[in-house]
Amino acid sequence: MSHDLDFTYRPIGIISSPYSRRIDAPHQSTVVAGTESGELAAATLELADWLDDEVIRDLEGFDRIWLIFAFHLSEGWRSSVKPPRGGPKRGVLATRSPHRPNSIGLSAVELAGIEGRVLHLRGVDLLDGTPVLDIKPYVPYADAFPEARAGWIDELDARLGRNSAPGPRKPR
Repeated sequence: MSHDLDFTYRPIGIISSPYSRRIDAPHQSTVVAGTESGELAAATLELADWLDDEVIRDLEGFDRIWLIFAFHLSEGWRSSVKPPRGGPKRGVLATRSPHRPNSIGLSAVELAGIEGRVLHLRGVDLLDGTPVLDIKPYVPYADAFPEARAGWIDELDARLGRNSAPGPRKPR
């Protein structure tokens, strides 16, 4: 394997969301406890001008999509990070931290509608201005594995309750 490969990606669009600061956004798109509204956030994704309209043909009818995006405000990366739910530091690749070797994120969001070249989304955890690199349709038979183990997260779920997560961090 060659270790000197470089990749350059061009955003397909930019997210417009209600979250301007990292401390305002939920840690996961469906965990909204502690956010200002306590509701799933609505957002839009407007396609970049360099894309033609064909790229979203047939996307209507999907309830959810995967957004592959850049953590554009992340400053560097760390080998280990402290998860927001507590516990010891974990290897960054065993977490969803934005402080990754390649600052790429993945989020499953609800596709609420399409209006021209604008995708209306619900349940986002992305900051306003986040560049989206790609979209893939969420396909339940291939993307959902409800019985899958989740390593150290299973231990936290047993202790704190399944799906428990902190709300956004408070300003310092």
